Amino acid sequence: MATMETITGKDRIKMITTHYIDGGFVESHGRETMDIISPTSGNLIGRVTLGDEEDTRRAIAAAKRGFATFGRSTKEDRAKILRRLHEATSARLDDLTTAMVEEYGGVVQFARPIVESGINAFLASEKALQELELTRSWGKTTVTLEPVGVAGLITAWNANALFICLKLASAVAAGCTVVIKPSELSSLQTQVMIEALHEADLPKGLLNVVTGLGNVVGAELVRNPDVAKISFTGSVAVGQRIMSDGAATMKRVTLELGGKSPSILLDDAALDQAIPSALVMAFLNSGQACAAGTRLLVPKRRLDAVKRAIRDAMPAFTVGDPADPKTAIGPMVSQKQWERVQSYIREGIEEGAEVLVGGEGHPPGFEAGYFVKPTVFVNVTNGMTIAQEEIFGPVLCVIAYDSEDEAIRIANDSRYGLHASVLGTDLQRARRVASQIRAGRVVINSMMDDPQAPWGGFKYSGIGREYGRYGIEAFLETRAILGTL
Repeated sequence: MATMETITGKDRIKMITTHYIDGGFVESHGRETMDIISPTSGNLIGRVTLGDEEDTRRAIAAAKRGFATFGRSTKEDRAKILRRLHEATSARLDDLTTAMVEEYGGVVQFARPIVESGINAFLASEKALQELELTRSWGKTTVTLEPVGVAGLITAWNANALFICLKLASAVAAGCTVVIKPSELSSLQTQVMIEALHEADLPKGLLNVVTGLGNVVGAELVRNPDVAKISFTGSVAVGQRIMSDGAATMKRVTLELGGKSPSILLDDAALDQAIPSALVMAFLNSGQACAAGTRLLVPKRRLDAVKRAIRDAMPAFTVGDPADPKTAIGPMVSQKQWERVQSYIREGIEEGAEVLVGGEGHPPGFEAGYFVKPTVFVNVTNGMTIAQEEIFGPVLCVIAYDSEDEAIRIANDSRYGLHASVLGTDLQRARRVASQIRAGRVVINSMMDDPQAPWGGFKYSGIGREYGRYGIEAFLETRAILGTL
């Protein structure tokens, strides 16, 4: 099956002209094209034809036809499909990782585990489905959990494989058919993913994928009355628009909208362990991660020691070729994102924060791509722009506090509430502090994951939860039948 045409000239350019609708690859009705630029080199590496409203409506119609059958499927039917999806995507692990490194600039030491997490979401959803009680009865009442219908899945560019697999796994487990609108910045990755998913031999109409712009394809999904549910990962501004526009057709929504995550370093923390851990969380996915711990709260009396520990630990966070396993920080996804990060670094300096390491411009020797210097600011107050707004790059703000209560107050003084961490040696104390942070997930001492634990945020970080039974339940409605048995 050849769905990606390669032309040979001075450079090797990958051409994508199809979408995936009703079980097959179909030529795009939309004719607008977009160049795909390597963030590592700045060179043209591909071109994608973007879908339009007609492509989207065709995909929605296919999903609606498919739901008429798949919506009545059994747990076992869905479990078999989830296992096939896991098998099919596992076979393309290397290709999916390579595509993420090439197109997005994700460092391979992060890209491979994040792709694996996506692939494993199918088995995690199967496990959660088997444990989920879909029918409950008492007296003369029976309550069933029913699939909500056709679901529109709109995914972000910073972890394409993870988002597609995670949302698809939950929707399939619930019995929904889907139309996926992946980020157009992830077109090469999406193509590999669709090829993998196609091999799972899915029922017609279950999976449909249209690559296009948010204000075209995404907007049609949100306003179309045949789409019952939107699951979106992306910016607050777009999430707000989805809520507003989706209200006209009573859309159910799950929104994961980012964060400005705090890491509270307690006064008993061992700096030789805590600081490298804090930097890993800050520079996660080159800083292009909604969960990145970009505010490090430290006891004022230990500030000088923390600054020394940061300087000592920074050599491990090397900038370079994302395909090199030793590289910790790769390029930003685009020129636009590079400029965004630079503007925040300049604003931090103008606001009076001190650059401990890093600063403006490209790292020496990396002028061709969209590389930034990993930057740590000290003398930051929580009211500064760099401490309140999501930068989405490798920029860490160090904020000093006087007491544990003040640290908790600062941690919660944000419109976001997605993720947080607590660093300390007294685990009972760390858990007590963690329980007071207004965030959807809090980790202690290191970045960790649990595929059955809920993922989602408080406040402006979004609405609803993903992963495990929580993710499946987001695609279900309850129905009660009352009567004589």
